[in-house]
Amino acid sequence: MKKIVILFLFISFFSEAQEYVDVLKTGYSYTSNAKFEGSNESTDVKSFEAGVTFPIVLNEKYALITGVNFSTNQLLLSPDFNQVTNLYSTLLKVGIATTHSEKWSSTIVLLPKISSDYKNLSSDDFYFGGFAVAKLKKSEHFKYRFGIYASTEAFGLFATPIFGFYYLSPSKKIEIDASLPISADINYRFGKAAVGIDYFGIGRSYNISQETSIPVYIEQSPLEFTTYFQYGILENNILLRAKVGYSSNIHEVYQQGDKLDFRLSAFSFGDDRTQLNPDILGSVFFKVEAIYRIHFKEKEK
Repeated sequence: MKKIVILFLFISFFSEAQEYVDVLKTGYSYTSNAKFEGSNESTDVKSFEAGVTFPIVLNEKYALITGVNFSTNQLLLSPDFNQVTNLYSTLLKVGIATTHSEKWSSTIVLLPKISSDYKNLSSDDFYFGGFAVAKLKKSEHFKYRFGIYASTEAFGLFATPIFGFYYLSPSKKIEIDASLPISADINYRFGKAAVGIDYFGIGRSYNISQETSIPVYIEQSPLEFTTYFQYGILENNILLRAKVGYSSNIHEVYQQGDKLDFRLSAFSFGDDRTQLNPDILGSVFFKVEAIYRIHFKEKEK
């Protein structure tokens, strides 16, 4: 049982300080009739995502982190395009988690991925990223985290610092989990249920082989804000969430090879690219999620 407890101390992804780990997470979202700017045309946006994390304990100080994330997005990128585009991403997680002392720990994870429409796969569809996070435990209820995330993308190199914290009130009713500017979650629990608000935003890109006059790629960087209701079953090991929120719906089309110099968080440097599609306006979306969660402190009893 001790090994089980040690194992679950190491395997969170971007959320390193909680008293639990989400081993499996799936979600499906739907946006209806997102309008194109300057046009009466619109598109539905359908998204599915699933992620698995699997750890390998080396000893009480080190653990190997492995896993895979898969996502799909389906939408019309422009009224001028003849067909709906399917965007796919498969991302591997390989890293090491280290406990340095009672207060300090760290995680380094490499994130290679294939991201495109999965037609005519080539080296142009492969991107490489990773993150490094250090964590400082201030008390039983409050922990800091800070680090950096970086990735090669079709538009160039992207990087962002990570500043955040995890707080769980003594009553365990209020939980705040933030890794800004990437994600944040605030929720209030009552019995098996909870209500909350969350945010997610990070840039991605996809190489496209769709029939167009020139080869293109997609820059996807939607900002998503949601409110949700959550219900737990099987001692809160399985969480079901219903969400409603607002997404900026950013899916910009550029010619392959048309890049910016560098992007740091929301700031772009040397960006003189020409966007080839009209902006998709922000809109309301709906989402359902299912999470398999392990509460490692409960296992310790």
